[in-house]
Amino acid sequence: MKIQCLSRLADSFRVSRSLDSSFDILWEPCPAGMNGDLTVNCFRLAKALKSAPDALATETAELLMKDPDVVSAEKIKAFVNITLKPAALFRDSVSDVKSLLADVPFPEGSRRKILIEFSAPNTNKPQHLGHVRNNCIGMTLASVMARAGHDVVPVNLINDRGIHICKSMLAYKLTGNGVTPEQAGIKGDHYVGNYYVKFNQMLSDEVKQLKAAHPEFADKSTDDLFLETELGKQAQEMLRKWEAGDPEVRALWTTMNKWVIDGFNETYRRMGVHFDKTYLESQTYLLGKDVIADALAKGIFGKRADGAVTVDLGKLGEKVLLRKDGTSVYITQDIGTTILKHEEHNPDTMIWVVGDEQNLHFRMLFTILGRLGYAWADSLYHLSYGMVNLPSGRMKSREGTVVDADDLFDEMHSLAKAAAMERVKEGEEPPADLESRSEIIGMGALKFMLLKFNPKTTIMFDPQASLKFEGDTGPYVQYVCARINSIVRKCNDAGIEFDPASVDWSLADSPEEKALAVAVLRYADAIRSSSDKMDCSILVNYLLDLAKLFNRFYREKQVLNAGDPAVRTMRLALCFAVRDILADGLAALTIGIPDAM
Repeated sequence: MKIQCLSRLADSFRVSRSLDSSFDILWEPCPAGMNGDLTVNCFRLAKALKSAPDALATETAELLMKDPDVVSAEKIKAFVNITLKPAALFRDSVSDVKSLLADVPFPEGSRRKILIEFSAPNTNKPQHLGHVRNNCIGMTLASVMARAGHDVVPVNLINDRGIHICKSMLAYKLTGNGVTPEQAGIKGDHYVGNYYVKFNQMLSDEVKQLKAAHPEFADKSTDDLFLETELGKQAQEMLRKWEAGDPEVRALWTTMNKWVIDGFNETYRRMGVHFDKTYLESQTYLLGKDVIADALAKGIFGKRADGAVTVDLGKLGEKVLLRKDGTSVYITQDIGTTILKHEEHNPDTMIWVVGDEQNLHFRMLFTILGRLGYAWADSLYHLSYGMVNLPSGRMKSREGTVVDADDLFDEMHSLAKAAAMERVKEGEEPPADLESRSEIIGMGALKFMLLKFNPKTTIMFDPQASLKFEGDTGPYVQYVCARINSIVRKCNDAGIEFDPASVDWSLADSPEEKALAVAVLRYADAIRSSSDKMDCSILVNYLLDLAKLFNRFYREKQVLNAGDPAVRTMRLALCFAVRDILADGLAALTIGIPDAM
């Protein structure tokens, strides 16, 4: 939302310098310890206005001192610190939060259609902690980009075929006795994942026996000896039969995949994840072969002496696109699937949320698509993220080293419930909404903490620390909203009427009140910057700053007990404006707010 004195300043510069309508004055909060509400950095303006920064700061200060909204404009080197009249500052911010929120999306001409792919689990085991961070980054970025006005298409690509899937299938066929997840009382993806673990245990036992019988295999790895084992041979044969369309194998595959995907969908619902479309690798793994063959015929790619089709990517190295037997490799499928997604959705850009171990893969993929002549290859982006770890011993693990997503969710719920119960006074009944409240707080704490850092950062996630009501946490921000909602209830109980049209913002002249107004003005920039930079930590940290400023205001100023009814009305309006911004921001992060904490 525009600050009117700066809009008028920009108009003056447009006229005096013959600038076009796109010219604008950027501002930032005045640094702590200095006098002022806003600061204009004239280094940023110097190039556009073709003036020396110091001289430009002098001119800016002189022009602003003539503006009726300005109390003072202090030049410090190439910076101008501006103090506004309270009525002007609040008129441009919290006096009409609905207009401010409506102004958050980018202008129409700046909006794009964005396809974002994330999650990409395998159907041989449940989702784990790595998927939780992936899902958080993907779904919140999709949400924030939509809040910024873009047309966002979230999609998933489930890896539902291959030798790893056959391992689970074979273990179930050999030991499952036809028992279903429902009969076993186990969530479908966990049930299938148990058989993946079972297969690896059985394989390990067979490898030990094989090495005991063949000393020459002593230094060989399990992968090296896979096809030397009976289990390995059976799994490979099952994969061959699957690719040949064997009815019995396909029927088992269909049944077990449904168990897993049903389980995935429960996990997604609990996280608040949704996709406009889900692609399956079983439907896309053959895509790309014809594209490769056509490019080979045109001389874009080459063929090695052993028959493999390759491409020389210079500094990125050589990449095999088809094996010597003509079968696909992973990047073959990615080429075809990317072309398919572009044909189906025609986005302005496509984003993949995938861990940083795949950085080279995506650089190769984008370069190959460019070689193939797709002009849109320049608009492809790999949103790479670092690992997330937990303090050792804090959480259960179904496979010894991988933290299960559903276990993590349950742990967050339990910790939030325990924290809520600590706030129940002796002799009082627990709140009726304890379970739903615990879920909102627990999942909010998890998402907030995973999003608080730039995606590229490798982070340590401490479940207990993330749930503290004091500190840089999701519950801290949720608690501010709950506190303001409690003010609303107290108003109603006391019969205090609030008329937003009667607010006198000239009364909001304290540093705490003005700091809140400036922070509220920054909301649109936080959303847009998070969207542009594909980094939701910008919005997370903005919400933390706003919540801290509110708590400082609330400690220093009376609201319901303000002696002057006009001051009370003004401060109530300020509280409600902060709550609406925090609620909108948390919703953009897919985080809910409980009625009470």
